[in-house]
Amino acid sequence: DVQLQASGGGLVQARGSLRLSCAASGFTFDDSAIGWFRQAPGKEREGVSCIVTSVAFTYSADSVKDRFTISSDNAKNTVYLQMNSLKPEDTAVYYCAANLRGRCSWSPEDMNYWGKGTLVTVSS
Repeated sequence: DVQLQASGGGLVQARGSLRLSCAASGFTFDDSAIGWFRQAPGKEREGVSCIVTSVAFTYSADSVKDRFTISSDNAKNTVYLQMNSLKPEDTAVYYCAANLRGRCSWSPEDMNYWGKGTLVTVSS
């Protein structure tokens, strides 16, 4: 079955860095798109970054451009989100999600499968 596991969250100070990982299994990884989404308490889930794994085509939201970098290691079926220059407003539960047809989307509803999130807390 399809499985996605996000990890790497934790507590970090503002201006610090954190690297999230999404380990995937149960589907053809290099035919997929893997996206990172986040949700803060009381707010809508929003798209952060996405990668088309076959060609390493990436997308990032304006709010994280120049700070976050998404990448994939296809040999390990793993996608990473390197988060630098973190701000308190980045605090959220971060989720990875897969579209098995290889299509990135900013809309959570377009993603087929979801893993449990990992909490990122950025202190001021």
